[in-house]
Amino acid sequence: MGIVAGLDSSAEFTRIVVCDADTGAVLRQGYAPHPGEPKATDVDPQAWLLSLGEAAGGGLLEGVRAIGVSAQQHGLVPLDPQGGLVRPAMVGNDKRAQVAAADLVEAFGGRQAWAEAVGSVPQSGQPIAKLRWLARSEPENAQRVAMLLQPHDWLVWQLLGRPVRRTTDRGAASATGYWSAGAGAYRPDLVELALGHQAALPEVIGPAEAAGTTPEGLLISAGTGETMAAAFGLGLGSGDAVVSLGASGSVMAVHHEALADPQGLITSFADATGMHLPVVHTSNAVRALRGSAEMLGVESLEELSALALKSTPGASGLVLLPYLEGERTPRLPHTAGTLSGLRRESMKPEHFARAAFEGMLCSLTDALDVLRGRGVEVRRVFLLGAAAELPAVQAVAPAIFGAQVVVPQPADYAALGAARQAAWALGVAQGTLSPAAPPAWQGAAAQVFEPGDELAVGQSVRQQYAATREQIHPGAFGA
Repeated sequence: MGIVAGLDSSAEFTRIVVCDADTGAVLRQGYAPHPGEPKATDVDPQAWLLSLGEAAGGGLLEGVRAIGVSAQQHGLVPLDPQGGLVRPAMVGNDKRAQVAAADLVEAFGGRQAWAEAVGSVPQSGQPIAKLRWLARSEPENAQRVAMLLQPHDWLVWQLLGRPVRRTTDRGAASATGYWSAGAGAYRPDLVELALGHQAALPEVIGPAEAAGTTPEGLLISAGTGETMAAAFGLGLGSGDAVVSLGASGSVMAVHHEALADPQGLITSFADATGMHLPVVHTSNAVRALRGSAEMLGVESLEELSALALKSTPGASGLVLLPYLEGERTPRLPHTAGTLSGLRRESMKPEHFARAAFEGMLCSLTDALDVLRGRGVEVRRVFLLGAAAELPAVQAVAPAIFGAQVVVPQPADYAALGAARQAAWALGVAQGTLSPAAPPAWQGAAAQVFEPGDELAVGQSVRQQYAATREQIHPGAFGA
């Protein structure tokens, strides 16, 4: 089919990969940071175009026949009736909108009502919470808003020359807070609840559809959000889950249907293939390891890992509940972490280090079990993030998760997913691929770890953790 490109416009940079459309082999790559303040929550979208242009310099896109676009989620680009910016784009997990999110939860009848309506409960990062903040804090700007786009929608629109038709995909739409993954439809009433009036919304097109073609004949695929693009780039399928190890954590899995969770623990995303990506977030992951390293006076997570491996499973009875910043799963927003099981023989650095790793992974397994409890099958767990390379994580995780653990080699998976989507749309347009089946690119190169004989030991560690959690926070997960 030729060659295709995928670009990922993240919060801080643009990455581009140029791939063989049939195999997915990476032929060329480009990178450029966004100009301006990296952590800003108000951003001129032109910065994304400048970064894109720089990343694509030097003839990077020569010969490319189709492009897919992945971009940061948690972004809102408010436009006036002429398509001009009403104000800078609002991006990131904007804490200004925390009160607005809580207002929306109450105004619509609570967490369960939101979960049933759109599969998620408003959070400060979502476009719907940003709309509420805009209506309350900048009412004159809010009144001028006529069209709502997200970063990926806006970039696709720009690449196509700002046509009358504006599009998005189901993956990105599912992150807005006003599109239901279960119903596959917008909820304009929720836009009005947040903004105070209706606004035009982009057309949601199918995973293999093209958003359009440039005058030069370059096909632009539907595009999607970063989370969905990364899942597609990794080659996830049914039975696969992803555990992301950042300062906070997240667990997502491929599932055949949207999940409405009455407690609001599950955010029901759609993916970039026609399936669903239910996600559960934790407030604490690697921050528990970093805090433990500081407390023990070790200089790096690698040293903490080596120390932990000097201990034994169960950390001599020590249990760390790593709820250092409160917790989202279970819902304990105002709690603190707990260290339990202190005895004279357990008061050694290596046992505390082991308890930190076991506590972090048990907390993430609690999140994984929220999905399992709703019928989500988990046969493989992909571990993402720098901490996935730590020997203690790789040694402990398979037995605690109770599943095969896959640690992919570092790569630009969101950009790869966008490129794979471009190849899919190109193949459908040419009649060589079916809209029901994406191109079969080779999966990510990875290390694989099996629970093996340690499975029973891992389950004992989990039982010790769960008993401590239930003692300190009885009924935290409900009945």
